[in-house]
Amino acid sequence: MLDWSQILTFTLVTSLLVMSPGPNGVLVAKTVPTSGRAAGFANVAGFVSAFYLHGTLSILGISVILVQSAQAFFIVKMLGAAYLCWIGIKALRDAWRGVKTVAETAPAQRKRTLAKAYAEGFLTNALNPKVSIFYLAAFPQFVPVGAGSVTAAFTLVCLHALINAVWFSAMVLLLARLTGAVRNGRFQRALKAVTGTVFVAFGIKLATFRP
Repeated sequence: MLDWSQILTFTLVTSLLVMSPGPNGVLVAKTVPTSGRAAGFANVAGFVSAFYLHGTLSILGISVILVQSAQAFFIVKMLGAAYLCWIGIKALRDAWRGVKTVAETAPAQRKRTLAKAYAEGFLTNALNPKVSIFYLAAFPQFVPVGAGSVTAAFTLVCLHALINAVWFSAMVLLLARLTGAVRNGRFQRALKAVTGTVFVAFGIKLATFRP
């Protein structure tokens, strides 16, 4: 059984991790002004799904392979880095060419569907070995040993996912309110240039990451 001190400590640690700057926040900041609030929430749904994936793999012990096998970790790390760089390069390309704003684009012509936004959110989290490192290094310290440990572990995963959903949903709502004032093409090109640069930087940082 989990006691309140474990729950509160885990909540504090994961809240700080969720709120710290990272690819998730950058993706939401790029998605909402260009594709709308619904696409932002689809990003968040992808984040949450990926947390359950990482948590399940950690509980089953599969993630240990990524740490004990240098080759397996390297493959996953490079896949994640390549994906982040790919998103960044696409954003930089759109900024260079110039893209239509949401107001100028009919719903049927929008490039980022809800399914695509969900997939972007899922892959951004799923291909990030840093999340696996968290579940291997910090997560087990909060899971009680003995009967009910699996239930307790999944409870903590649900709590982590909930914190993630609340934080980024609030970000989506805030950005949606501000979007009306920043939908002009010049701002969106600048936004894509900044987010593209940040994603490429995150990709390079991930490629050189050492656990």
